[in-house]
Amino acid sequence: MIRERRKSEQGQALVEMALVLPLFFLLLFGVIEMGRVGYAYISISNAAREGGRVATIGGTDLEIKSSIENAAPSLDSASLTITIFPSESNRQSGQEVKVNVTYPVQLFIPIINNIIANPVVVSSSIVMRQE
Repeated sequence: MIRERRKSEQGQALVEMALVLPLFFLLLFGVIEMGRVGYAYISISNAAREGGRVATIGGTDLEIKSSIENAAPSLDSASLTITIFPSESNRQSGQEVKVNVTYPVQLFIPIINNIIANPVVVSSSIVMRQE
């Protein structure tokens, strides 16, 4: 009787693994994708700060955009959206300059695409006073 019971439980571990494994992979790939989004946010935040620093010393809009693109070399510079307010011709000493950087992060994992909007848009802005 005991031998019959053991034979009937042989597939139990396989069934449990088949139920748990997809959830495990979903969690694993979700962590990987959120890590990518977090990395992009940190890169964008640092790039906006670099652009703000160039703006405070009286840099032109082209110099500000160039410093932002150089500060985030791992991101696609064609996808970066950079907004500088006020424009170069309207800036004066003592006035605040706002630099806003936006970047869309494309998600690669198909199941995560259905759960979270694709692309995930990360944005960072900084306000500094021009010298």
